[in-house]
Amino acid sequence: MSDDPRLYAVYLGGDPAPGRLTEDHEVVLVVAGNLAEARRRARAKWGGTTRPHVDAVRLVDVVDGFAVTLDPTNRLESVDVDLTYEPEESSPTVG
Repeated sequence: MSDDPRLYAVYLGGDPAPGRLTEDHEVVLVVAGNLAEARRRARAKWGGTTRPHVDAVRLVDVVDGFAVTLDPTNRLESVDVDLTYEPEESSPTVG
C-alpha cells in the first residue's frame, strides 16, 4: 500500500442480473492506502454475478465518538453476520 492502511466502507452496485429490472447492491469493508486502492479492492470483493461499480466510498476513522484503529492479525476476515430480521416498530396510535 502506498500510504498508511485505512478502513473504508464501499457501497457497490452491480449491473442488473439477467431477468432483473434493478441493480444489486452491497456494502463491503476494505483496508487500503488510498481511495483508488479502496475502490479496486472493493470491486474484487463483489459477490454478484454482474459487473460491479462503486457508488460511494466512506473513510471509517471515527464512529460514534470512537477512533477506529487497525492492528495486523493472521485472520483474513470476520465471519460473524447477524441476519436477524427486525421489522420497524408500528407507529403509536393516536386516541
